[in-house]
Amino acid sequence: MTSTVSLTVNGKAVSAEVEPRTLLVQLLREILGLTGTHVGCDTSQCGACVVHVNGTSLKSCTMLAVQAEGADVTTIEGLADGDTLHPMQQAFHENHGLQCGFCTPGMIMSAIDLAKRNPDPSEKEIREWLEGNLCRCTGYHNIVKSIKAGAQAMNA
Repeated sequence: MTSTVSLTVNGKAVSAEVEPRTLLVQLLREILGLTGTHVGCDTSQCGACVVHVNGTSLKSCTMLAVQAEGADVTTIEGLADGDTLHPMQQAFHENHGLQCGFCTPGMIMSAIDLAKRNPDPSEKEIREWLEGNLCRCTGYHNIVKSIKAGAQAMNA
């Protein structure tokens, strides 16, 4: 048995036939081909799958695709405006906020939500916000620096 789910992804209306157990991350990656959203742990611990659902960051491995019916979903692919990076993406680039890049999409999506809620987060607030996003490559120093700079650029 399948269900039709209709939602807006990165500003475009989409519909897809999914099994009831299909996760939002599976819809995005496997059906819609938006592979910037990563699956890192399958246990909702790593945050590599973070997207925005109706403007709020959410781990897409914890939400069924059918629960996104009618929602507005933004993935990492939906942030840039052509060749112009989103201010948070640009800040990660300029401040070397990535190493292998696997966690970066989820970090950026989480960071944008934080910057919308708090335009001038402290280092402590940034580190607390990122507790649900794991990076296995770095000590978070440049990630925190990137988020601070990205929040300032977003709210300038």
